[in-house]
Amino acid sequence: MELRPGTIEANGLRFGFLEAGPADGPLALCLHGFPDSAWSWRHLLPALGEAGFHGVAPFLRGYAPTEVPAEPRYQSGALVADACALHQAFGADAGAVLVGHDWGALATYGAAALAPGRWRRAVAMAVPPAPALAGAFLSYRQLRRSWYMFFFQVPLADAAVALDDLRFLDQLWADWSPGYDAGDDLPRVKECLREPANLQAALGYYRALFDPSRQAPELAAEQAATQAPTPQPTLYLHGTDDGCMGAEVVAEKAVLSHLGPGSRVELVDGSGHFLHLERPEEVNRRVVDFVTGS
Repeated sequence: MELRPGTIEANGLRFGFLEAGPADGPLALCLHGFPDSAWSWRHLLPALGEAGFHGVAPFLRGYAPTEVPAEPRYQSGALVADACALHQAFGADAGAVLVGHDWGALATYGAAALAPGRWRRAVAMAVPPAPALAGAFLSYRQLRRSWYMFFFQVPLADAAVALDDLRFLDQLWADWSPGYDAGDDLPRVKECLREPANLQAALGYYRALFDPSRQAPELAAEQAATQAPTPQPTLYLHGTDDGCMGAEVVAEKAVLSHLGPGSRVELVDGSGHFLHLERPEEVNRRVVDFVTGS
């Protein structure tokens, strides 16, 4: 099934997106993370389309071709607001589902909690609910993996990441998904982030995470929702070889305590951070089986 590009206005921004499946099917909104693009869902969108969903993967705010916002709002609460606005812009109903990876996972938890009437089921990958990560960043192993988050706080990061046609991103992918050939992915990621304004936007997500002055007070409800329990049945997937967020931080009981009844936590053997690209057939099957469930 061929992917169709498009654009749409939502939450004051013009979003670029990829879609597959019938436009009148229930919305399956797929949200990517960093450093990634809507093309991350090139395997899942057709599978969702074949299951009858209107699969849509937007390029997140600041990732070309989506606009860079005039106000630099990159807190996770802004992503929650975007997801809910996209639901409305596509004319979706309560049968919609959310799928998120990395930053998209945080947006998924928040949007599902903020507007539970919009979303029937949710799938999150590679980043557990924030409250379930208590203590994870106190371990040496995880701090060593998460060094980039702290490096991104300094102005030097903009120049270092941009150097040699964003080679920094090649190294992140190699570390996070060991052994995976990202030759079809990285050129598309770099198209999204090559311009300085786009790269600053992507790094801005991490800067807003640690700097409360970068968090807009009018997004307080959306921001709080990212810490709230996700009420819908939710499937959480994590790669056993994830080099970004170690599988040892995924405590099933802790994750399930923040997800709705009927939720599941599943590890995907032999995959890293970009598990939906490394094991597309397996991940597609798990996701489609879950979102088509009653």
